[in-house]
Amino acid sequence: MLNLGIIGTNWITNQFVDAAIATQEYQLGGVYSRSIEKAKAFGAPYQATVFETSLEAFASNSAIDVVYIASPNSMHYEQAVTLMKAGKHVIVEKPIFSNPREWTAAIKVAVENKVFIFEAARHVHEENFKTVREEVKSIGSLQGATFAYMKYSSRYDAVLNGEEPNIFSLNYSGGALADLGVYPLYAAIAWFGMPEKSHYFCTKIVTGVDGKGTIILRYKEFDVTILVGKIVNSYLPAEIYGLNKTLSMDSIESITTIEVIDRKTKLKESIAEKTAANPMMDEAKAFAAVINFPEDTAKQKDYNEWLKLSEQVNQVMTDLRKDAGIIFAADKE
Repeated sequence: MLNLGIIGTNWITNQFVDAAIATQEYQLGGVYSRSIEKAKAFGAPYQATVFETSLEAFASNSAIDVVYIASPNSMHYEQAVTLMKAGKHVIVEKPIFSNPREWTAAIKVAVENKVFIFEAARHVHEENFKTVREEVKSIGSLQGATFAYMKYSSRYDAVLNGEEPNIFSLNYSGGALADLGVYPLYAAIAWFGMPEKSHYFCTKIVTGVDGKGTIILRYKEFDVTILVGKIVNSYLPAEIYGLNKTLSMDSIESITTIEVIDRKTKLKESIAEKTAANPMMDEAKAFAAVINFPEDTAKQKDYNEWLKLSEQVNQVMTDLRKDAGIIFAADKE
């Protein structure tokens, strides 16, 4: 049983802890927060026993094996490095780091301290994501894809009132691309590989981050168009086009339906698997398997593939930001 520590006490942390416990691979050991009251309020219902407001004390506590980090994006790097230097495995909520410099430095720390680091790109570990990946291999003559993830954030109301929430701040590595664009980028790169070129045409909001935009990933023989936004809603399906078949999915961030549509016969075949009640269970189980079986060749191969994909997504996200003129505070350090 892995003793789990958490940083961040928001809804996504609750969902991950519930998923981790449901796998029967973890138990919640401790909570780090800027407020001891918040730490206890979050952890007490899970029978956690460690509550800290000092990151160093949290990192050095022997009652913690692995830490899930769900703090503001710009804080991921410092927290992950501190924890790994203390011998903790880390699961970092996406986007894992602000730029490739942070990514490379953090992986070096992980290797030096013989710990694992995971980016919590949960959809990559879901069965339907893997089903699409296999179907893409056989689709033949790929012609392109269109993905959309546009979801209005209630925190944009605060921006309209003159405030600057973390998720809409350059100081905290926020914006639509960082928060939501990471999902379709993971899908495109996992299914099609690295693009030859990438462009981002975005709408910046008053805080300087991107509120919404259109991403074009250019491959040798096709393009992938991605619509991303946190200041509007979209209800478009996700589609992948071949000459003779089209794959249609209900979403890109959590796939529950997949249809294969034949161009000639117009017949539709549903190939989706039933999804877990908690969408974070698959990733929690996958991460535990790597940690618990460090000598297992197949599991370590999976781990290295996840790392490579994480590196590629981080690089493309950085390229897209540069293309759009979006500079995080972390880029200046």
